[in-house]
Amino acid sequence: MTSTIIVTGTDTEVGKTVFAAAIASVLGARYWKPVQSGLDGGGDASAVAALGVRADRILPEAYRLTTPCSPHLSAELDGVEIDPERLALPSIPGALVVEGAGGALVPLTRRLLYVELFARWGQPVVVVARTSLGTINHSLLTIEALRARAVPILGVAFNGEANEDSEAVIAKIGRVKRLGRLPHLAQLTPETLRAAFLDGFRLEDFK
Repeated sequence: MTSTIIVTGTDTEVGKTVFAAAIASVLGARYWKPVQSGLDGGGDASAVAALGVRADRILPEAYRLTTPCSPHLSAELDGVEIDPERLALPSIPGALVVEGAGGALVPLTRRLLYVELFARWGQPVVVVARTSLGTINHSLLTIEALRARAVPILGVAFNGEANEDSEAVIAKIGRVKRLGRLPHLAQLTPETLRAAFLDGFRLEDFK
């Protein structure tokens, strides 16, 4: 099994947190969100806990910022300076799932993008993409940005209703593995999410 998996997206609200919760739960991995911007509802750590990730497997964020916006601005509004040295991957036993914020080019500071942090980490990235209109452009741009910085790409995980052509085109043109798809779930619970993940993905692809 890949010991660390980074989860990024083509945009905000594409389903990164749901996917991260699914894979962390199924693999029995620990979950870490390095920087949380926006604390309403407890943030993404609370969301993954509600979706089946055990509380003792959720690592504390390096930064918890108040405003739900880009981390660089949220930190400035809170009077906080994000120190990249605090964003080193945790040294822990077993598997780790790390969730970024928004898309790969979201700035952590006015000098550091998430994709540059991914490059420092050197661990495989899963790109979470919608299946709706616009996903081909957003997905291929994200893949190009990762490749330009030599970030290893494990593949693309789709979220939404099936769109065979878009999913196939992204995989072929982007030269990436099509990992699978999570459908929209009428009831999103730990049980339904786990079942959907096991139905839509192959665990061997995460090894």
